[in-house]
Amino acid sequence: MTESIEHEQAVEELTLLLLYLTSWEEELIRGALTVRRAWKTFRFEILDALTQQEYLATNRRAKSVHITEDGVEKARELQKKYLGS
Repeated sequence: MTESIEHEQAVEELTLLLLYLTSWEEELIRGALTVRRAWKTFRFEILDALTQQEYLATNRRAKSVHITEDGVEKARELQKKYLGS
């Protein structure tokens, strides 16, 4: 059971990291609001879990997700954890 939970946590962490590494910044309001977005190319169950943890914000109709400030911060921690940079 613990191995399964650890595996699922690693999948969530690596998914968030990959979303961050493949993301881009998009200006929503000229000169005022910029968000980081990434394509929804991962398992929806994982994207839903990351959304529940408030690392992502999404709209069911959109083909991309918004990585929240908490998500960017967590992804940077994961980058150090997994990539050492």
